[in-house]
Amino acid sequence: MESSAPPRAAVALNGVSKRFPGVVAVSDVTLAVPPGEVHVFAGENGAGKSTLMKLIAQVEEPSTGTIELDGAPVAFQGPGTARRLGVSMVHQEFALAPDLSVAENLFVGDEPGRAGWIARSAERRGAKDLLARVGLRIDPTCRVSRLSTAEQQRVELAKALAVRAKVLILDEPTASLTERETEELYRIIRELTADGIAVLYISHRLDEIFEIGDRVTVMRDGAVVATRPTAELDEAQLVQLMVGRDVENLYPRSFREAGPARLEVTGLTRGEAVRDVSFEVRAGEILGLAGLVGAGRTELARAVFGAEVPESGTVALDGAPLRIRGPADAIAAGIGYLTEARKSDGLAMQLGVDKNITMAKLPMKAGLISLGAERSIAEREREALRIRVPWVGRPVRMLSGGNQQKVVLARWLETGAEVLFFDEPGRGMDVGAKSEMFQQMDALAAKGKAVVFISSYLPELLNMCDRILVMRAGRITGEVERAEFSEERVVALATGAKGTP
Repeated sequence: MESSAPPRAAVALNGVSKRFPGVVAVSDVTLAVPPGEVHVFAGENGAGKSTLMKLIAQVEEPSTGTIELDGAPVAFQGPGTARRLGVSMVHQEFALAPDLSVAENLFVGDEPGRAGWIARSAERRGAKDLLARVGLRIDPTCRVSRLSTAEQQRVELAKALAVRAKVLILDEPTASLTERETEELYRIIRELTADGIAVLYISHRLDEIFEIGDRVTVMRDGAVVATRPTAELDEAQLVQLMVGRDVENLYPRSFREAGPARLEVTGLTRGEAVRDVSFEVRAGEILGLAGLVGAGRTELARAVFGAEVPESGTVALDGAPLRIRGPADAIAAGIGYLTEARKSDGLAMQLGVDKNITMAKLPMKAGLISLGAERSIAEREREALRIRVPWVGRPVRMLSGGNQQKVVLARWLETGAEVLFFDEPGRGMDVGAKSEMFQQMDALAAKGKAVVFISSYLPELLNMCDRILVMRAGRITGEVERAEFSEERVVALATGAKGTP
């Protein structure tokens, strides 16, 4: 008689908790993930997802509870031990050495050879085999710094396979990928699970949770609130589990008739990235900028803002021509830019919330920065935007992605900007934080501000925008009015598909 016993779990957690001073980050989690399953972890920022993954990868040590790999309890000995036991974690920010070759990155710390000598030919052969498994056809001697984001991510996946991973942890893996690159990642994941690898997948994007996940575990305040097959849930049910309440409208837009043109851009050119671009944004309007990665959307925003000075073209606000030689001129004129790279370009990560909020418009008194006014401003914005932080002097590096984005927004609200560029504002944010950000965008439009919204996620643009401009290869290839919105039309304009109307 054949046994019907279920397979041993690739990873199992039994009453696992993690406490930091004053905070319970993970609370009494019991969960088992079998080999070959894509198990998605969902929840708001700060729910405990990333901390739980760090416990499995032995980046952090559990305060209580046990973790089993392939049916055997494992003691905490650090990330190196976890990798040797078959656990590999691919972070949002890749752990690759940019100045080393692909092959060197794949085998760092475990180089083939003997007697202290590295067998480079064996290293290259092994690298080719690993790269082939993730569909990457590149020279293994190529430096990692020369690779695209998508290529670097596949190197990270190959690196996981180099340690014969049984459990692969992916943290927001599609955050910087195009739609085509995302589909290729899904294909690789399905091949890995077909080989029996368990994939633990953190995502804020509802569409990919249902696309790739077999089961989903929802966390809130460090605890598991539900584990369900994705086939038994719909988006509304999943959102309710994540935020603990019904989110009636993730895209809270109150449409109204737009006013006169506020921002007018004519013939803007900067090399091949922005080529003879002209457009206007009206009062009370949210204008969308769509296009594939590399289409020129961010470069256009940076050119208007003065972060990259254009070679030709004009910018006018409320009919008055502007001379923008750098961001300081744009800020003085009333233009703000929420960069997509908020950690590297948008925030001083070591400084407090208060100093980040006021840095674009310092509160001065008798030629000195007024620290009291700085705190008052920060406290007011913390209350208004519901920034989750115990005190405004806390370094922004310690905040979640959603709260960091709110700090960036607070800065531009303090400047009184009349034109605001939002560049991928929802990236890395949970559904609750995204809804709050979209509420702020709608409120700004309601006050007569001009808003430009850049996003690679079409549902955001289709639900929030009055018009969408589509870019390809540095040019605007089409404009779509709200009455004509459709994903197919925007994608056709972005890709240059034949028959595009």
